[in-house]
Amino acid sequence: MVQISKTHKKYIKWFWGVFVISICGILFLFQLAGWGFFGDMPTFEELENPRTDLAAQIISSDGVQLGTIFKPNENRTPINYKDLPEHLVQALIATEDVRFYKHSGIDARGTIRAISAVGSRGGASTITQQLAKQLFTGGSNKLSKRIAQKIQEWVIAIRLERQYTKNEIIEMYLNKYDFIYQAIGIGSASRIYFSKKPKDLTIEEAAVLIGMLKSAVIYNPKSNPKKSIKRRNTVLAQMAKYGYITTIEKDSLQQLPLQLHFMTEGYSSGSATYARKYIKDWVGEWIKKNPKKEKNQSSVAYYNLYRDGLKVFVTIDSRLQKHAEAAVKEHLANLQNIFDVQEKDNATFPYTGISEQQIQAIINESIRSSERRRVMLQKGYNENQIIASFDIKTKMKLFSWQGNIDTIMTPRDSILYYKRFLHTGLLSIKPKTGEIKAWVGGINHHYFKYDHVYQAKRQVGSTFKPFVYATAIDQLKLSPCHEEPKSKIIIPIGKHGVANKAWIPTNTDNDYIGLMTLKDALAGSVNTISARLMDKVGPETVIRLVRKMGIRSPIKPVASISLGTESLTLSEMVGAYSTFANEGIYNTPTMITRIEDKNGNVLYKNSRETRDVINKQAAYATINLMEGVTQTGSGQRLRTDISTMNKAVTGYPYGFTNPIAGKTGTTQNHSDGWFIGMVPNLCTGVWVGGEHRATHFSSVIYGQGATMALPIWGLYMKKCYTDENLVISQSEFEKPENLSIEMDCDVYKKNKKEKSELVF
Repeated sequence: MVQISKTHKKYIKWFWGVFVISICGILFLFQLAGWGFFGDMPTFEELENPRTDLAAQIISSDGVQLGTIFKPNENRTPINYKDLPEHLVQALIATEDVRFYKHSGIDARGTIRAISAVGSRGGASTITQQLAKQLFTGGSNKLSKRIAQKIQEWVIAIRLERQYTKNEIIEMYLNKYDFIYQAIGIGSASRIYFSKKPKDLTIEEAAVLIGMLKSAVIYNPKSNPKKSIKRRNTVLAQMAKYGYITTIEKDSLQQLPLQLHFMTEGYSSGSATYARKYIKDWVGEWIKKNPKKEKNQSSVAYYNLYRDGLKVFVTIDSRLQKHAEAAVKEHLANLQNIFDVQEKDNATFPYTGISEQQIQAIINESIRSSERRRVMLQKGYNENQIIASFDIKTKMKLFSWQGNIDTIMTPRDSILYYKRFLHTGLLSIKPKTGEIKAWVGGINHHYFKYDHVYQAKRQVGSTFKPFVYATAIDQLKLSPCHEEPKSKIIIPIGKHGVANKAWIPTNTDNDYIGLMTLKDALAGSVNTISARLMDKVGPETVIRLVRKMGIRSPIKPVASISLGTESLTLSEMVGAYSTFANEGIYNTPTMITRIEDKNGNVLYKNSRETRDVINKQAAYATINLMEGVTQTGSGQRLRTDISTMNKAVTGYPYGFTNPIAGKTGTTQNHSDGWFIGMVPNLCTGVWVGGEHRATHFSSVIYGQGATMALPIWGLYMKKCYTDENLVISQSEFEKPENLSIEMDCDVYKKNKKEKSELVF
């Protein structure tokens, strides 16, 4: 029997004493951490429902996420574990925590390895610990603070493991991680870096994102592609090491180039930027008026637009929206170039017909309303200092259709630079329902915030004339074949709101001889005949009609509105025109169909607002009139393949053969160009013009609706018709049963002759 000396017994006692004290000390540290000695610890309720700010999602009618509504650094789209591809989870486990399914929050082997190697062989944080850090502890540069936080993370990790399943922990972790570039969570990251949903990520794409978990900055595929590829290959090697992929697969995948489809998701980038801004404001107002309905609620609580993960379902179709934005860019880039070339010798460019004093007044107003002035005022600068800063050259990035320009320029000169741009608005509505399918409020939301769909009111020109004709047809039971003289009409002072002197409208071609059918008159946009119809029905009657069609802007009850002298919004005009295509029934244009909370509970559901405006026959007759515009009038270029002609003047080759009803509009001095066109299941309006009415073409050749706006409509519809996934009508407009209005002018003339002979 081996005898143990007293000295050895002493060392053994010391060893076990130190061991027991160490264990007790560690347990005591854990207990102190649990008591909150090292900092506040999450409560049971916080562990049960850890706060994770979830951005509101905007989802199109075809199921595509158009964008999110988020606070800076909180653009998070929640993803369920079942929507994660298996290879993404495997890459995560192989790289970050290979014993994840075996430990209970703390990996003892990993911790011992990290301590013994002083961290040189990697850290010991499990996925659960990393989640604990993200949710509750954060980070610190102080060693003592970080050690305390590490102890807290251990305690929280154990509690999380008791509270959640392994899959739920993975789900929370990937939804919480910040992949930068406003990509919070795997849902936003896969969309921003690869334009995909997580479930559609390939193995190598999943490896890129998992590689970023070590450092989203250092291994970022956008800013550091070489380091990202190297890290991706490390992840793939780990997957092969633990048997998730074969060595052959690893070697093959490591050879692939990095292929990003990067698209940021700021409010001014991506698709439907102007519509998304409108949606954000609309939902924000809805939240203010609709508090949460919760049991045992002692105070009023409201949904948080940026935090509660609301889902906003909208009527916009992502495919139609894409085609609309492409059409705008294609035509406006070309038109802007023509405008710049034509006006290069204009001493007051980009303005025509105003004085230098008026130009300076426009620039000074822009300075007063500028973001630069607002920021400088907040910083304490006085007005003189602010004004002086606008004449100091500085580095800036300018918008151009050829791409952003880095330059040095004074802020005052940059204001004048931006005043030269032509702007646009496009709105596409489904007449049968009032659903908005595409919305382009301008040329670039980052540089030009003003929305030309629902904010801007511009003079509508001849696009107002169909309302006058429709009123006359409805009230006087006229046929499109009814004839009126082209001769001048004098409307005396006091009649129909005429003041000062009698109103004598003129025709653009100065032709006042003979009779003309209503169909030919609208196709030719003959002013005197529009004025004659207005004289017969009165402006008040026309105003009553357009009010029923949703036009709310002020309209003076004067005869001159027959020529489109009033300023209205594009959204009002397209909504009203849709009434004609919907057999005389007006549907209030709508974009938000419903709002759900993050659990799928419906919080709001839109109910369609409709009303009868005019009878089916009058609506159909008005459609027939507007079909004449695209057959023989200013819209006939839609019918001809004009590829051999001057694109700048005539637009692009369309060659449409299907029924199209529409109307162009051009205002005084060519300041505004309009075209609103309809097929049976889609009504689309386009406006083009400068920010200020003095920014315009010098001649009607370029400064008319048929050149400025119609080409956008044509390009848009051409793209829609060639998209096999869309069903845009090419059929006839629905004809009412027992139509009593004669549409065939030969028959109309014959019947009229027979009737006159019978009377004689």
